[in-house]
Amino acid sequence: MFKDARQSRRQVLQLGLLTSAAAMLGGRTSYAAGLYPSRTIRVIVPFTPGGGTDVVGRALLEGVQRELGQALIIDNKPGGGTVIGSDLVAKAPPDGYTLLLTTSAIAINDSLVKKLPYDTQKDITGVALICSGPNVLVTPPNSPFRTVADVIAAAKAAPGKLTYASSGNGSAVHLAGELFKLMAKVDITHVPYRGAGPAYTDLIGGQVDLLFGTAGGAAKLVSAGKMKPIGVTSPQRTPAYPGVPAISETLPGYDADVWYALFAPGGTPPEIVSKINAAVRKAAEAPAYRDRLANEGLTVAINTPEQMTRMLREQEQRWRKVVVDGKVTID
Repeated sequence: MFKDARQSRRQVLQLGLLTSAAAMLGGRTSYAAGLYPSRTIRVIVPFTPGGGTDVVGRALLEGVQRELGQALIIDNKPGGGTVIGSDLVAKAPPDGYTLLLTTSAIAINDSLVKKLPYDTQKDITGVALICSGPNVLVTPPNSPFRTVADVIAAAKAAPGKLTYASSGNGSAVHLAGELFKLMAKVDITHVPYRGAGPAYTDLIGGQVDLLFGTAGGAAKLVSAGKMKPIGVTSPQRTPAYPGVPAISETLPGYDADVWYALFAPGGTPPEIVSKINAAVRKAAEAPAYRDRLANEGLTVAINTPEQMTRMLREQEQRWRKVVVDGKVTID
């Protein structure tokens, strides 16, 4: 009787130790069992609603949500040139339940932001490139500027007088403008906004002269005749903006495409990252999604997590040169 009781106590103790060990592993047992995801996933977008990231992200994430079988909630956290939202993800638990949907701005911040609150190389890991495409240079519909050459001539005639808007300091469209200034050798004043929506509003109202925006975010307003496109930032013209020349036709070598990608906190288990990547690939196959991107001048471009992480490093080096050569600051 006592022997049976001792055996029973030993079994209970062993079970308790096993349970504690599983808890200390931080859920790794669940990952291996393929139970991820088991609850809602938060996707942080470091921009205000209504911009190109929303246009691209919301359409794709609907498909990712179906593939993963759990809700994906978009949480817009603008500010700091995408640093505020990116920092939230960098410091989030690496369990796959907090993701970052952002643009090439994340590669710019390493050289542009003096005191970045996170280490991009350690605290952020690539999940998947989603798509890429041009930014677009637009003016108010009643602007006297018809071509990129007109803008350059006016800027050289009155240095610092012209203004260009962007969705924020350190954003991809901000650096598209700075690259333009550097290559054209002109002085145009940058006016940053807290997101694309307010910038579009002021451009339409004539408070600023020019705006560098994403192809997707500007498409509807251009179609409605509220903004006039005069150049795209891709090396070649795009079918989404028929008849609009590439800026490179006036400034040879100019190239400031934007890309959109999904990231996770550094240290997120590879099996979780791979599962999300697979869901992105499947969702991106939807003809409706591909057609939507094509209409906005964007191209589906999915890569592996390893390729995305490597691409991030390469982009950091590329834009560092623009920041240094152009003496770009955001202070």
